[in-house]
Amino acid sequence: MTTGFTEPAKKHLGQNFLHEKGVIAKIVQAIDPQPGDVLVEIGPGQGALTFPLLERHGELTAIEFDRDLHAPLQAAARAHGTLHLIAGDVLDVDFSALAARAGDARGQIRLVGNLPYNLSSPILFHALEHAGAIRDMHFMLQKEVVERMAAAPGSKVYGRLSVMLQAYCAVTPLFTVPPGAFRPAPKVDSAVVRLVPKPASAIAVRDPTAFADAVRAAFGQRRKTLRNALSGIATPEQISAAGLRPDARAEQIDVAGFVRLANLVAARGG
Repeated sequence: MTTGFTEPAKKHLGQNFLHEKGVIAKIVQAIDPQPGDVLVEIGPGQGALTFPLLERHGELTAIEFDRDLHAPLQAAARAHGTLHLIAGDVLDVDFSALAARAGDARGQIRLVGNLPYNLSSPILFHALEHAGAIRDMHFMLQKEVVERMAAAPGSKVYGRLSVMLQAYCAVTPLFTVPPGAFRPAPKVDSAVVRLVPKPASAIAVRDPTAFADAVRAAFGQRRKTLRNALSGIATPEQISAAGLRPDARAEQIDVAGFVRLANLVAARGG
């Protein structure tokens, strides 16, 4: 699949354009668009994933920050389907409003994209804020980021990103992508991951702000015990009441433990 244009990648925007046909086919297969789905792509770039999705599904909304790509994207897309292009920063896009306006029968959208390495975490946290409006997400990210997203307690890479995402989503790594699948080739492997937001009834977090604050503080200084890392948020007695050891470290605590602690602190007013 050719894009019809070859705008050079811009290093300051973290652009690495996917070109390997076999990888693109695997991503489209993993997404498996169905009639009625509302697909929203983050950072279509030169359209390597955009155009195959258009051919498979017929219609797609894409969010692109680089204005130099807008005209060639629109022109090349006409041969494949209907492209709705949103110009701007994805972090400024209200996914909930977008879903309310153009979502499927459930008022939801499906997010896809090859995320720039330097913005992957902010984009993931932004998506979490609108999880109720999102049916699922299929993202290509740096492999080590995907490993952090899916990590279990006790792992060296288990951290804030792991806890925050797993509290609200089912996280499933799908496959690894080598550097040669991109132009220019990055210096690290990439990976594709699927995130499926949990239904509201399955999310145990009562106060999202209190939960986020507790997780951020706990992992802010990983070598500290919970007693010290959370000294401004929870007392040792509250930590114990949540079924956790005050002398434990953040990487030893599972997602449910953080949820219990944050809920208890929120219920007692901090």
